[in-house]
Amino acid sequence: MPVSSDMLDGGVALVTLSPDASADTFAPANLDALLSTLYEIMSDPLCRSVVITGSGRFFSTGGNIDDFASGIESGEIGDRVQEMTDKLHPLLLRMRTSEKVFVCAINGSVAGGGFGLALASDYRVCVPQAKLASAFFRLGLSPDGGMTWLLPRLVGNQVAKRFLFNSEVWSGEKAMEIGAVDELVEESILVERSLEVAREWGKWSVNSRRGTKQLLDASTSTFFETQLQFEQSLMVASSKTTDFAEGVRSFKEKREPSFGAEEDE
Repeated sequence: MPVSSDMLDGGVALVTLSPDASADTFAPANLDALLSTLYEIMSDPLCRSVVITGSGRFFSTGGNIDDFASGIESGEIGDRVQEMTDKLHPLLLRMRTSEKVFVCAINGSVAGGGFGLALASDYRVCVPQAKLASAFFRLGLSPDGGMTWLLPRLVGNQVAKRFLFNSEVWSGEKAMEIGAVDELVEESILVERSLEVAREWGKWSVNSRRGTKQLLDASTSTFFETQLQFEQSLMVASSKTTDFAEGVRSFKEKREPSFGAEEDE
């Protein structure tokens, strides 16, 4: 099975790519398995957060070089790349706009579109020995997987440009130093720590999670006036929910809030 999933306590789903899927994530069968697994989880109202990790030496790689070569030889390469990005890019967009919290547990090397998958997550926990690469320039390609939008927001435009133009490979330590990942932990506690973050971030209300993700993403590409209007519309909507009523009650009663997993009807 290319991808497995387990629903754990706290409304956390653990998604694990097999060694084969980690090493060849964008082979059609592996990508389809990843998509179907994540879309099913995203449709589960009881799921609050998702941890994605790989197996073996890799977290998630980019496109398969042999597949690229055969596509070039057959003249089908454009159609194949179009099909791959037609599948990957809507997934990344769903991740960025979903109320689910996505945590990537980067267990090994990551490249190309696999790096885009990690960048599209809300939090990245990484092992020191991981290798993070773009690989696009080495192949004569421009980036995909949202890298040119996501990476500059983490590390700055010029650092992202150097990473791409120099075809750099970052270690886990380097990625942590410049802000491409959020935490560096030993492999023995990688999944455990990622699940902790997922539970902690997933405990908040649906409106807080989704609204904050959308507002932060919009903040760097809209005028201040537009951002204020966006904030207002989401604030008014969330103030009418049972989660807000629970938040006010818990504050007055000096206890931790207990937010529901599902949205109000």
